[in-house]
Amino acid sequence: MRMRKKKHADERIAACAAYLLQPKEDQPLDLNTAFPAQKPLHLEIGCGKGGFACGMSEAHPDINLIAMERVSDVACLALEKAAACADRRPDNLRFLIADARGLTELFPAHSIDCIYLNFSDPWPKSGYHKRRLTYRAFLEQYRTLLKKGGTLRFKTDNDGLFAFSLEEFAAANLTVVWQTDDLHASPYNEGNIMTEYEKNFSEQGMPIHAALVQF
Repeated sequence: MRMRKKKHADERIAACAAYLLQPKEDQPLDLNTAFPAQKPLHLEIGCGKGGFACGMSEAHPDINLIAMERVSDVACLALEKAAACADRRPDNLRFLIADARGLTELFPAHSIDCIYLNFSDPWPKSGYHKRRLTYRAFLEQYRTLLKKGGTLRFKTDNDGLFAFSLEEFAAANLTVVWQTDDLHASPYNEGNIMTEYEKNFSEQGMPIHAALVQF
């Protein structure tokens, strides 16, 4: 479902500018100045309303996290959530409004330690598989961005997307460290930070697929 246009979204985003990264044209992000301290860098692609990003940054003060969202009206909500919980977490969270298709232009090569894909759009229509964030062309972008031995953490409620993703991981010669068809009932759930979607699905008793992939 398409999100309804937010009133005064531009002004609301501007009010949260302290948390927003704005790359210069034709230049990758300057990660040396993005955060007050240098720490391992994690990236969430498709952060939605920011629940995971805020929870993750609070639970892991030892990392820096960039939460990326393509839709500005959705990013507006995530930015406001981050601003509202700023007193409960370290200064280690930033947001980026951008499309994942341009990742290699936004980030320096081999600068990221971990990438999160949480409940990405499954693009179920025929012929749309190349838009999925686990399609092999995206995996090659992640390979460029991740440090050697870097990881991808993937969660979805969609059976078809999970099966497709496992096939793409294999085709890209990636190592699936672990996978599960019911994350919340598995030993891999320890320390799991839930997204807004995930909480809703969990309350309905729906199992969550997850995998940890090493590059």
